[in-house]
Amino acid sequence: MSDQREPVLHLPAMTLEEMLEKVRYEGAYPTRERAAEAVHLVLSGLGRQLTGDERVELAARLPFEAASTLTEQIPAIEPLTGRAFVKDLASRTGATPATTRWDTGAVLATVTALAGPDLITRIRDQLPTGYALLFGRAELTQAA
Repeated sequence: MSDQREPVLHLPAMTLEEMLEKVRYEGAYPTRERAAEAVHLVLSGLGRQLTGDERVELAARLPFEAASTLTEQIPAIEPLTGRAFVKDLASRTGATPATTRWDTGAVLATVTALAGPDLITRIRDQLPTGYALLFGRAELTQAA
């Protein structure tokens, strides 16, 4: 008998097509292709920010293709703040920060639904400030 526990495997709660439709709805995109572009952009960026167990657990809850987009990224040495994250994504596409913020919110709303509140809290705790609103939550700070 071994002391090692088997890792808990989470199966994605939806297919890629279902994920794209949810992102399309959340972002009010005219086409599934536009939703797919947003998913690729945001998950690529998020993959450069996440490390460790949270990255692995999130990938396990995403459809395979979305998980691949997340995990094929090499994590950055210095994680970006939420504002810098949006600015970086905007610069990669030539879109405005406002449009990129919209894309980020639409994708992360779906990611939040797939990941669940506990994992999202751990992900937010790992990231620098400014991500709570991107995940659709308030960012509470303590008074100095």
